[in-house]
Amino acid sequence: MRLAAFLALALGAAPAGAAELSAQTNFVLRCTGCHGMDGSGSEQAGIPDFRGYVGSFARSADGRRYLMHVPGVVSSSLTNAEIAAVMNYVMTTYAGASLAPEAKPFTEAEVTQLRAEPVKDVVALRREVAARYKADGWPVAGYPWP
Repeated sequence: MRLAAFLALALGAAPAGAAELSAQTNFVLRCTGCHGMDGSGSEQAGIPDFRGYVGSFARSADGRRYLMHVPGVVSSSLTNAEIAAVMNYVMTTYAGASLAPEAKPFTEAEVTQLRAEPVKDVVALRREVAARYKADGWPVAGYPWP
């Protein structure tokens, strides 16, 4: 059933149950090329591992803003509602213990606001946020860029 639904979506049809699959399907189509189906990424290529780490970035406004400005999100061609759904899928699928119990799901309104905030240097923003998180004892995936 999942394969049929995936194929129908890929061909432009909207099968029954498509709403539940859309975030996962968008993740598969737009994120796995870099992060892999298992969310492992590639530290050597500068692609952070999601597994057990990505939830840390949902803990603060700066971290959440960073997520909205990573190259894959910026170039995804998804609507803000779809980005929110994919982010929530990523958090529930890969964040594990790095996602604080009180973390709020992403909303379309929040994504719209955060994407409108300018970020001149996403790598510098990640460095700053990651350093703060590490100092606070939150898990942060390895990242090779100085």
